[in-house]
Amino acid sequence: MSSIDYSQKIPNNVNLGDDRRLQRALENWQPAYLDWWNQLGPADSSELEIYLRTAVAVDADGWAQFGMVKMPEYRWGIFLADAEADRKINFGMHKGEAAWQDVPGEYRSDLRRLIVTQGDTEPASVEQQRALGRTCPSLYDLRSLFQVNVEEGRHLWAMVYLLHAHFGRDGREEADELLARHSGDADKPRILEAFNVPTEDWLSFFMFTYFQDRDGKFQLNALSESGFDPLSRTCRFMLTEEAHHMFVGESGVGRIIQRSTELSAKHDTLDIEAHGGIPLPMIQKYINFHFSICLDLFGQERSTNAANFYTTGLKGRFGETKIDDDHVLDGASYKLPDVEGGKVVWSDQPALTAINEVLRDEYHEDSQRGLNRWNKAIKAAGVAFDLRLPHTAFNRNIGTFRDVNASPTGEIIGRDEWDRNAATWLPNDADRGHVKSLMVPVTEPGRMANWIAAPARGIHGQDVEFEYVKFH
Repeated sequence: MSSIDYSQKIPNNVNLGDDRRLQRALENWQPAYLDWWNQLGPADSSELEIYLRTAVAVDADGWAQFGMVKMPEYRWGIFLADAEADRKINFGMHKGEAAWQDVPGEYRSDLRRLIVTQGDTEPASVEQQRALGRTCPSLYDLRSLFQVNVEEGRHLWAMVYLLHAHFGRDGREEADELLARHSGDADKPRILEAFNVPTEDWLSFFMFTYFQDRDGKFQLNALSESGFDPLSRTCRFMLTEEAHHMFVGESGVGRIIQRSTELSAKHDTLDIEAHGGIPLPMIQKYINFHFSICLDLFGQERSTNAANFYTTGLKGRFGETKIDDDHVLDGASYKLPDVEGGKVVWSDQPALTAINEVLRDEYHEDSQRGLNRWNKAIKAAGVAFDLRLPHTAFNRNIGTFRDVNASPTGEIIGRDEWDRNAATWLPNDADRGHVKSLMVPVTEPGRMANWIAAPARGIHGQDVEFEYVKFH
């Protein structure tokens, strides 16, 4: 187990001081990062003291400590999971060979592309959530937002380290560009469209951390299988932090659903807007939106790029080593969707070009587990309503269904029918207006906004009533 050295200007467990050139380059990048954080990070947070967790080691047990931290004093750093002795590449044409400690020259461009795309999502989410703290439903939730934000900032550092350490001048230029692009910017937007959509209310934030961060879980897991060992080690530790982000999402949406079912049961109606709640049918619309835009994050159903990443050992499948096959996929097939005769049909296609769809299907199954838990809670409250994930063809902008109009249940429909029904399937202006009208800050310790239930327990042994954020 390697501990993290906080005596350095940049905390790290990679012996940064042994490479003075790399250390100077990262220390020169650090002021630009801090400027970005101060300008586009969480608004109005510079005077706050927050109950945050800070990584102190990279093993699974006791890896973090909790305590009050003034936001300007938070220490971002570079943390890699401990190296595995004699690690091998577990898939593709290099299966069985020693994992690479340096970038193979022939794969340099593809590796850089993977790292930059992943790295671009991290500051994007911080930018999307910049103003949310002003409308927090409780101090508990405000602290959760800030914890997610600082860790997304650290995940940016993780990718920037790889770029600086292994890609020379090209890597340094890419690291600079990660701070030059901004979420929603007309001229220099973020790379993936889902990270250019503003997160303007807390229902959207909890959906984001449930669905978008779950995409992050699957992407990071696939990258953690990489034959490029520094990328694998970086992503393995990032997954430890990512788990909390998904917890924030699932528990947050679950608490909104709990409060909505309480109000529905009390007033014997799903129409609870007048009672200060978020109706379950409105929550369904937000699920439809966030799930569908996240399906696009996995890319084309048929992808030669994904096939090349897999064959060359750069990016595996989710849980690659646990899959019972040859890990080469020679001659293997996988069912992919098409639209024929006005219907969605599935046929066997080469598994190598279906790597994105494999990951998307795993994501769908994992997302459904949370809905099962939410539906169980709704049923237990005596309310007749089921939340559902929309069909894979619904509201897609990439791949097979890009130019297809489909209902949430997967029927292929015409443009006119889509236009008539879109406002009943996706959040419309009235829905977003109602949710925004509820976004009134609650900052008294222990109190919660009316539209969300209190959490079952506090953070790291603290009471729910604990003062998780102190204003100065």
